[in-house]
Amino acid sequence: MHFSVNDLDINFQLAVFAAVLEREPGLVGVREQESGRLLYINEAGIAMLGSRDHTVLEELLDRHQLGICGSFTESSVPPEERQWTNVAGNTFTGRYEVIPFRYAKKDYCAFRVASIIPNTRHQQQLNKELERFGALFDYASIGILVTNKEGEIVLINDFALGQFGYQRHELLGQKVEKLIPARSHHQHVGHRERFNAHPQNRPMGIGLDLFALRRDGSEFPVEISLSHYRNEEGTFVIAYVNNITERKKAEEKVEKLNNELEHKVEERTLQLRKALEDLEFSKEELTLALGKEKELNELKTRFVSMASHEFRTPLSTILSSAFLVKQYAAEADQPKRNKHIQRIVTSVNLLTDILNDFLSVGRIEEGKIQVRMSSFDITENINTVIQEMQGIIKDGQEISYFHTGKQEVLLDPSLLKHIVMNLLGNAIKFSPANATIAIYTKKEPGAFTLQVKDNGIGMSQEDQQHLFERFYRGANVSNIQGTGLGLHIVSKYSELMNGRISCESELGKGTTFTIVFSLNNK
Repeated sequence: MHFSVNDLDINFQLAVFAAVLEREPGLVGVREQESGRLLYINEAGIAMLGSRDHTVLEELLDRHQLGICGSFTESSVPPEERQWTNVAGNTFTGRYEVIPFRYAKKDYCAFRVASIIPNTRHQQQLNKELERFGALFDYASIGILVTNKEGEIVLINDFALGQFGYQRHELLGQKVEKLIPARSHHQHVGHRERFNAHPQNRPMGIGLDLFALRRDGSEFPVEISLSHYRNEEGTFVIAYVNNITERKKAEEKVEKLNNELEHKVEERTLQLRKALEDLEFSKEELTLALGKEKELNELKTRFVSMASHEFRTPLSTILSSAFLVKQYAAEADQPKRNKHIQRIVTSVNLLTDILNDFLSVGRIEEGKIQVRMSSFDITENINTVIQEMQGIIKDGQEISYFHTGKQEVLLDPSLLKHIVMNLLGNAIKFSPANATIAIYTKKEPGAFTLQVKDNGIGMSQEDQQHLFERFYRGANVSNIQGTGLGLHIVSKYSELMNGRISCESELGKGTTFTIVFSLNNK
């Protein structure tokens, strides 16, 4: 028994093919090649094209080049994706395929479009892009507003509404000058017109203090950046508004501190000038006083420069972390809040350490450091310092401690602890990760020796000559935070306890500080 189609009755074959063609889910049709006449189209194709009118259907097929086999004969053309529009204006895409054939010495073109899909893919992609833009615009942590050529607000995000205290309907269509203090309206209109005439992306008001106006009439300092774009509707300006109130407060604090320092220096300068007047008949004393005034002025310059530089980084960290903590309002953001709170605490501790160094130098210069000798266990003192320094060691760093001799020493435990913390802190700071830092102490008759050794970046011979001067920092540590006061304080504390400090170092091979305290002099 055979199951070939050719074995079936011709009428039964036609019935089978007709049933298959009508059930085809896409468009199926047949056109005569020479005349282009549409001979057959299935119901699915009629529904898709949207008309039963024979002339309309042929015009649609001709417009979109459907059912034209060209010069191909008895071989199929590779399928391709086609797009067309029906009578109602709806756009479709589908897999287009033609099959040329010959019957009764005439050429025909059978064609079909399978898996007809409405053209929504591009629209869906566009919608996704619009959603991404909307999220960036609405949830940005900076105020954003868009104005047209006339200065009218056409778009504004939620953050900006919160900054200015308005509802969206209260600002849309309003002039942007509504958000600017009245004293600046006339000037701003001129700036706006000039920007529209020659638009360019740039910060606004370079070198000026800019202020914005809230709904309640209060003002706040802002930093504004401008950009622009153009479309068929015209030219638009985008303004990014950043509230810099906290930054201004921080700058005012630094300025206040600088002013206080300036006042202090001026007071000292006046004192020196008075001394010069009292010693005007003594050339030697006059020269000495002039030298002191020059040194003080140099210290003033170095101090103000150093203080401005060292305060800026922790203050910026505090400001940015405080701002970010405010943004993490959800309970799930607690780890992020903790991270930024820890950054604030670290920065405050850094500022406290810097101020403590300033106070220590001042007390040393004024002779107000009191040495309180007492007998204590040196190993316990050193181990306590090592434990306290664990919080600042780098990954893989290890601190080793070795002691020789008796453990009881007669020194000022507070001053010694400060010396060890400073030397150990420097060793940690200037040594790489996974490095070993060694502390050696030795008690022998009449002397006590403290030694801190690291394998860090080391220092040049030239730097070692100025190592214990106030505000001096080595040439190879300019990118590492520090005041240049630590070793000066260490040397002074060592002198107060009858100690002598020395240093051995080589670039790239580490540094060893050694302090020998004499225990014979009560």
